[in-house]
Amino acid sequence: MNDIILIILNILVFSGLIYGLFMMQKKHISFTKRVLLALVGGIIFGGILQLIYGSGSNVVTESNTWISIVGSAYVRLLKMIVIPLIFVAITSAVINQDSKNLGKMAGIIILVLVLTTAISAAVGAGTASIFNLTAEGLQQGQDEIAAGERLEERLGEFQQQSIPDQIVGIIPTNPFYSMTGQGSSSTLSVVVFAAIIAIATIGLRRKKPESAEHFAKIIKTLHDVVMRMVTLILRLTPYGVLALMTKVMSTSNFEEIYRLLKFVLASYVALILMMIIHFIILAIFGLNPMKFIMKSAPVLAFAFTSRTSAGALPLNIETQIDKLGVSEGHANLSASLGTSIGQNGCAGIYPAMLAIMIAPTIGINPLAPAFLIKLIIVTALSSFGIAGVGGGATFAALIVLSTMGLPVGLVGLLIAIEPLIDMGRTAVNVSGSMVSGLISSKIMNKINTEVYNK
Repeated sequence: MNDIILIILNILVFSGLIYGLFMMQKKHISFTKRVLLALVGGIIFGGILQLIYGSGSNVVTESNTWISIVGSAYVRLLKMIVIPLIFVAITSAVINQDSKNLGKMAGIIILVLVLTTAISAAVGAGTASIFNLTAEGLQQGQDEIAAGERLEERLGEFQQQSIPDQIVGIIPTNPFYSMTGQGSSSTLSVVVFAAIIAIATIGLRRKKPESAEHFAKIIKTLHDVVMRMVTLILRLTPYGVLALMTKVMSTSNFEEIYRLLKFVLASYVALILMMIIHFIILAIFGLNPMKFIMKSAPVLAFAFTSRTSAGALPLNIETQIDKLGVSEGHANLSASLGTSIGQNGCAGIYPAMLAIMIAPTIGINPLAPAFLIKLIIVTALSSFGIAGVGGGATFAALIVLSTMGLPVGLVGLLIAIEPLIDMGRTAVNVSGSMVSGLISSKIMNKINTEVYNK
């Protein structure tokens, strides 16, 4: 009975925080401030719950069951809109893009994504070396051993497919199945299908201009409707961030995190360094980094709390277009491709750090120039290769470690801190996709600098 009272009390406090955010919206406090305050509020409230009750207590578990309604519902709404958004965004972007510049636009975006991943791999390797990280002497519990065995199985399944098969797998045999979000390559399959439809429409303009124009209007209407849905859903961002952060803070096992605190610290140093590099790249191309930081803060805060690059896609596109002045074509393509290609945090920093950490366990000098050069190249290329098979940071690590001849089972050692590190990795992933949109748009003179500098 006492537990029920405490659970109700916790829910009432959370409801009070939700009401506070609602009143801030009524008073027209900026979206960015509300998202950041929700982030801080979730950290404080979740931390208090853990301090009072403990992460594994029934009170915390049951409280989060109700609190998660807000967070889980928000994430599900975002995932609901991702596939429709990718389809209409890519189709619209290609149809409205000058066909002569289409290949150049896609090429620059992919090049920026892959090159920044190579840089992030170097940052991850360097940081791991400075912190002298090694897997030697780490204790393995039952959870870690089981995780390592599962990873070995996943790698075996992946290696059964040849590289040509993985590339061909991106082309959908049933595009409607891909649109359900099923399958490891569903996102890129939808991108391919949308691009083919758009290219067919461009070709139709020469033979049947009326049909092409009619279809283009239908796509524009769909695009407007989907973007309106995006706007409606994104208004809920502060509430979703508050709920997600509360759950993370109240349920994290800080004893396990402390055991691997050195790796957590090194990971966040590397992630912060990569974010700084993003700012430097923007400055090199004449874009004010402070403007980017202020305007991208809500996107990065959501990516941090939700741990989903795909879920951040709607907010990513809207921010690039409305706040950063990126053209629709560049914003749609960079955000969509960025969910699967060249993820700086998951496919760059994380695998490189693990490789440096694991190499000494089998007698390899991780500081050998030949090893480091191979690691950076493999990591950069793998960040593109995993696009067709999915799997996020873990799968990227599997591919890089196996290619480098390192034991993949040791990845299971980090199971306890995976969620905590994944928060920062996702934010860096999303930042990288936004940078690719900005840089490509800037190179092709498609950026509205007045909007960016406003």
